[in-house]
Amino acid sequence: MTGQQGRNVLISIGDGGEPETYLLVAGIRARTISLTAGLVEATTAASPGAWRELIAEAATKRAEVAGRGVFLDAASDARMRAAYFDGEAPKLRLSIPDFGTMTGRFQISELAYGGDQDDQATIAIRLVSTGAVTFESL
Repeated sequence: MTGQQGRNVLISIGDGGEPETYLLVAGIRARTISLTAGLVEATTAASPGAWRELIAEAATKRAEVAGRGVFLDAASDARMRAAYFDGEAPKLRLSIPDFGTMTGRFQISELAYGGDQDDQATIAIRLVSTGAVTFESL
């Protein structure tokens, strides 16, 4: 497998309609996508050899996304700001080239703006899933 460029992850936000229409929000340059699952322990004094036992499929799953990038336009910036200030958990789609697409509802837990005087404005964003996240491989 050849290496992949990390700069091509795209975030799109849904409009809440039926069917959902997505607006491309940003390309994020530096990012982390974390998929985690909590563990539910079931170990007892009767566990074989005192090895820890876990209850299968009882874990709480979550996806978190953190990244920095550049908004594509004023409309996408306005849509993300509105979702943040309204406390909305919009449906988002993360497109990861040569890998797949993750789709689900995410709470925007951080939305920060920055930039240097002689460069474009940037955003930092942190998203936390609020329900099931689906993955579709390419």
